[in-house]
Amino acid sequence: MKRSPQISPSEWKVMEVVWEDPPVTAQQVSEALGEQENWKPQTVKTLLARLVKKGVLNYESEGRRFHYTPAVGRGEAVVAETESFLDRISRGSLVPALQHLVQTTRPLGSEEIEVLRELLKREGGKR
Repeated sequence: MKRSPQISPSEWKVMEVVWEDPPVTAQQVSEALGEQENWKPQTVKTLLARLVKKGVLNYESEGRRFHYTPAVGRGEAVVAETESFLDRISRGSLVPALQHLVQTTRPLGSEEIEVLRELLKREGGKR
C-alpha cells in the first residue's frame, strides 16, 4: 500500500473542512476557518496548493474558481499519521506507545477499558 504524504497541523484543519462536505472552494474553506484561525484567504490558498502538490487533494477549475475534493480519505490519513507518530516515538511499535499513554495520561474509564478489551479479543482472534 502506498503511504499517504504527511499532513501538517494547518493542512489537517483544511482537510477537515474538505472531508466534511466536498467539493469545496477556497472561499468556503476561508469562511469555515478564517475567524477561528485568523487566516487570510491567501493563507488558505497556499495550504490548498500544498495539499494538491502532495496529492492529498484534487481540484477541478470552473473559470477562475477551483473546486477541491479529497484524493485521500480521512481514514487513510489517520492511519498514515498514526504510523508516522509510532515511528517517531516508539520505532513503529504499538506496545510502548500504548503503555506510555495508559500510564501517563488520565485514568481510563470503565467504558474505555471495556472497548479496549473487546478490541484485543477481536484482534487476537485474527491471528
